Amino acid sequence: MFGYVTICEPELKVKDLRKYKAYYCGLCQELKEAYGAVGQMTLTYDMTFVIVLLTSLYESQTELTEHRCKVHPVKKQKMLRNEITQYGADMNILLTYYKLADDWIDEKSIRSLLGNGFLRKRAREVIRRYPRQSKAIRRSLRELSKCEQQNSMDLDKTAGCFGELMAELFVYKRDMWEERLRKIGFYLGKFIYLMDAYEDLEEDLQKDCYNPLRKLSQREDYEEEIKRILCMMIAECCAEFEKLPCLLDVDILRNILYDGVWNHYKNIQKKLMDGKEKKDV
Repeated sequence: MFGYVTICEPELKVKDLRKYKAYYCGLCQELKEAYGAVGQMTLTYDMTFVIVLLTSLYESQTELTEHRCKVHPVKKQKMLRNEITQYGADMNILLTYYKLADDWIDEKSIRSLLGNGFLRKRAREVIRRYPRQSKAIRRSLRELSKCEQQNSMDLDKTAGCFGELMAELFVYKRDMWEERLRKIGFYLGKFIYLMDAYEDLEEDLQKDCYNPLRKLSQREDYEEEIKRILCMMIAECCAEFEKLPCLLDVDILRNILYDGVWNHYKNIQKKLMDGKEKKDV
């Protein structure tokens, strides 16, 4: 369900692209040092966005380092890290831990059970440090699981579960920015959930798996309606973002929110157009 909150690389200046990659590599290095190779496997673009946003808002002092890695063994990679990078790494671990536990309960996936076991000790330490976020993730995934079991087609309810989860992760600390950050996370979370459902719809229909868009997809105006809903979610998110006093890396943040989040949608539309053209031939 993650991987939707990315940059639109062609629209980003070279210096901003390098800096974004440094944040991403910084998160990867933090995961490696704190949680080993298993931790690195939880790396997401979505949490990189959270780190850039919170770093910009709180103007956190960031350290630039260089390291080699398995992906880039020859040339050292620039990495940007601060206390929020550690927070992002911890949230990555929490999300993965609870998602694996949820998958084991719902699907009896042995892979999920083993992965959950590998992370259990480290995850418990994070749970003790962040009880608020931990409870929110656990509660939201439980409610989402109920929606899936009930085959709910209520988009506001199902997407809202994931929205509540993301809302809590965006609140790094309880202060004057809490309400605004919570709204950004909530609407972005709903957008992510619906985009994931939109991307998986065809496969889910073929396999007769749950998808909250199944009912909506039967309408003649489905494509127009899902685009309208997605636009509404990201518009609410962007409106709240613009109220924050973010100056540092604001071009990166706007690139992601106004362009990058639509990367998958554009790819889906291209596939649909290609498929239609083949049928017409």
